[in-house]
Amino acid sequence: MPQSPTKPFIDVLSGQRQTIPPLWMMRQAGRYLPEYREVRAKAGGFLDLCFNPELAAEVTLQPIRRFGFDAAIIFSDILVIPYALGRSVRFEVGEGPRLEPLDDPAKVATLAPRVDLGKLAPVFEALKIVRGALDPKTALIGFCGAPWTVATYMVAGHGTPDQAPARMMAYRHPEAFSEIIDVLVDSSIEYLLAQLAAGADALQIFDTWAGVLPPAEFARWSTEPTRRIVEGVRAKVPDAKIIGFPRGAGAQLPGYVEATGVNAVSIDWTAEPAFIRERVQSRVAVQGNLDPLVLITGGAALDRAVDDVLANFAQGRLIFNLGHGIQPETPIAHVEQMIKRVRG
Repeated sequence: MPQSPTKPFIDVLSGQRQTIPPLWMMRQAGRYLPEYREVRAKAGGFLDLCFNPELAAEVTLQPIRRFGFDAAIIFSDILVIPYALGRSVRFEVGEGPRLEPLDDPAKVATLAPRVDLGKLAPVFEALKIVRGALDPKTALIGFCGAPWTVATYMVAGHGTPDQAPARMMAYRHPEAFSEIIDVLVDSSIEYLLAQLAAGADALQIFDTWAGVLPPAEFARWSTEPTRRIVEGVRAKVPDAKIIGFPRGAGAQLPGYVEATGVNAVSIDWTAEPAFIRERVQSRVAVQGNLDPLVLITGGAALDRAVDDVLANFAQGRLIFNLGHGIQPETPIAHVEQMIKRVRG
């Protein structure tokens, strides 16, 4: 199918395979770019950058100017929702996010019932700025964290290797944990609808920690909340284009796709290609799935890895991407090599 004069990224989400798959990278506005580091230093703290519309728009546009990607993703963070729910959220240099933990039912009772979208107004303003600056063929992606993944940070108060605090709370106090999830579902719907209204063409739901859950818990805490978000967004915007990223879902991906109704799933680099082609890509577009470490490696190994992704998935609907976010130490020349290889 020839490249459309509209947005190739959106065409794939709408069911049209592209001869040359559209391309972007998760975390493409980030520390591997010298121009990003310059703006980041000027902004002060990480949340200061997220909530400065002009600077957030600038770093969103930097990788588009440099590489000509087919999609920009608004510069923000999945933890702006807890912030807009009145929780304390801060980012410590070298340590990541720090929140006030919601680690027992009594604390859950203090959670605000709904999100204050006014606190997120700078994100919507940044989206409007970026929308006005983008080429009409370049898509703009809004996003949120999936309720399970956001809840893991809210319960523990920080990131942990296996998200044990949230998993234990879900087992010990399922009713209280459900309250957190319910608030996050409703908040995410409002937040995503506001991003669409501000100019986003598509949405991605990042469930970074979905892969730590056993099957029954995956269905309850990852798939079902995502289904509710998709349904809630489409109740107001019926043709909303939504990508799910339940990282590490593996064999649970077909069930996730069927239950949630997403237009595409992002797959990590451990996904088994034949399984994905037969059970997932036959139904929705797939996005991925280059290993971020091979992008750091470069050379012949990178060429082989890019060719493998194309051989495995480019006969169907594919959005070329990484299997997770680009690492800060990635050489810019390797990103250029990847783009050249994908676009031939």
